[in-house]
Amino acid sequence: MSDLGRSPEAAAADLPVAPALLAGTASGGRATVRMFVRNKAAVAGVVLLAGIVVMTLLGPLIYTTDPKDIVGLPLTAPGESPDFLLGSDYLGRDVLAGVVNGGLTSLTVALMAAAMVVVIGVSIGALAGYYGGWVDNALMRFTEFFQVLPALLFAMVLVALFEPSRWTIAFAIGVVAWPGIARITRAEFLRLKSQEFVRAAHAVGASDWRIITRVVFPNSLPPLIVSSTLIMGTAILFEAGLAFLGLGDPNSTSWGLMIGLNRGNFLTAWWSVTFPGLAIFVTVLSFSLIGDGLQDAYNPKLRGR
Repeated sequence: MSDLGRSPEAAAADLPVAPALLAGTASGGRATVRMFVRNKAAVAGVVLLAGIVVMTLLGPLIYTTDPKDIVGLPLTAPGESPDFLLGSDYLGRDVLAGVVNGGLTSLTVALMAAAMVVVIGVSIGALAGYYGGWVDNALMRFTEFFQVLPALLFAMVLVALFEPSRWTIAFAIGVVAWPGIARITRAEFLRLKSQEFVRAAHAVGASDWRIITRVVFPNSLPPLIVSSTLIMGTAILFEAGLAFLGLGDPNSTSWGLMIGLNRGNFLTAWWSVTFPGLAIFVTVLSFSLIGDGLQDAYNPKLRGR
C-alpha cells in the first residue's frame, strides 16, 4: 500500500530502526554491565544492599521478637543475656529486633520518596530543557524557589502539618529533594535536543510528546539512573533525621527513631544507638558505592581501561 496518504505521525511511528543502531545499543549495554562488574567497590555495594534487603524481608520471619515489646531488663549490654544478642534499650526492648524490623520503614520511605523525586524532577526538567524560552525560565525560577529553602527545616514543617506517617514523610522528602534531578534532566535535554536523531524525528513529523518520551528521555537515562541511586541514600538520611527529631512514624520502628529515642543513653548504653546507626551507615554506603559504579560504567571514556 502506498504511504502517500499517511499522516507524518503515522510515518514517524513506523520508522525502521537501523540494525547497526540496535547492535550498538546492545553492545553498549553489555560494555556497561562488564564495566560495572569489574568495579569491586560497586559489586561490594550490591552485596551490602542485597544483605540489607534480605535482612529486611526475611529477618522478621526468622527473628520474631516484636521490637515494641518490653521483653527484659533495660540497658542490658550485648553478651550479658542470651536473649539479647545486641542488648536492650532504655525500656527493655530488644535492639536486634529493632534493627531487623526498622529497615522496612527506612527502605520503604526511601523508595517512595525517590520515586516522587524522579517523577517531579524529570517532568519539570524535561519540559524546561526541551521547550526552552519562557517555559524554561518559569520552571527554573520555580525550581530555584525550592532550592533556596532549608531542606530539612521545610521537611519538618510539612511533616508537622500532617500526622507523621510513612506517606507524609516520603511526601515531605520528595517535595524538598527534587530540584537537583530536575537540573540534571534539563541539562541532558538541552544537550540532546540539538542532536541529529532529534532533528530527524522533528523532520518526519513526530509529536513533541513522542520525541520527549521515546527519543530524548531514553538517551538521558544514564545520569538519571545514577542520580536516582544516590537519592535513595539521601532519602534514608532524611528519614533518619526526621525520626531522630521526633517526627517519625510513631506506629513503625525505624533506625532513625531508635537513635532518637536512645540518644540520651548513648554514653551508658552505646549499643542502643550504635547498631541502628551502623545499619544506616551500611545502607547509605551501599547506595553510594552502587551510584559511583554506575557513573563509571556509563562513562564511555573508562570502558577501555
